Amino acid sequence: MTTVGLLYPGECAEDDFPRIEITLDSDIRLPLFRTGIGDDVRHVAALRELGSAERLDAGVEELRLAGADSLVWACTGGSFVLGRDGAQAQISALARSAGLPASSTSFAFVHAVQELGVRRVAVAATYPEDVAALFSDFLTAAGIEVVATRGSGIITGAEVARWDLDLVRELAIAGDHPDAEAVLLPDTALHTAAHVPELEQLLGKPVLAANPVTVWEGLRLTDRHIWAPGLGALFATREPPLGTVEPRGLEVRE
Repeated sequence: MTTVGLLYPGECAEDDFPRIEITLDSDIRLPLFRTGIGDDVRHVAALRELGSAERLDAGVEELRLAGADSLVWACTGGSFVLGRDGAQAQISALARSAGLPASSTSFAFVHAVQELGVRRVAVAATYPEDVAALFSDFLTAAGIEVVATRGSGIITGAEVARWDLDLVRELAIAGDHPDAEAVLLPDTALHTAAHVPELEQLLGKPVLAANPVTVWEGLRLTDRHIWAPGLGALFATREPPLGTVEPRGLEVRE
């Protein structure tokens, strides 16, 4: 069994993670431990406070005792607003505190883009424009070319959590760009676990959405590779070994 422990702020799209666990259909567990959010606003100062050590440490001990094999801070805005160095210091502190390999959703996007082998991406964000721009700056600092950035001006995670599939489609389409090889949806408050394959078919390119990407990152930290195309191209980048039975009963033959 592989257990990815998730630190998640508040109660917005946390139900995405049980859905992902079911879709993986394997011996993978995704226990979620909530952290406090304070003011639910997407302002830079509030997002920095959201990812403060005091808030994150409150959930680490419970997560560690749950037998997690890795830890992911399942939040994008609460890490990239710190800049690359600050976000790295954040997850280094988490790793020391938990005694586990650790990462965050922000770094998960960087590693996922690298896994897909794409160079140019478009960012389709729910955030206000200034916050969306900081996420693009974070990607640029990692050597990723951002060809377009769209912010939607949504101030609270609670509002984002109420978005239906039609609004998610509109976001992805509006944020796409002809030069982008992939589209990134960087908000863990947005329900996306059930929608990624449809979005990829709609846009004709990979779509990286925050919650599936977060889980992929936790598995990457444990060297666990899962074939689960129901979660999009990221989970289908590596063919399962010949002769093995993978999740969803897929037996791979020559």
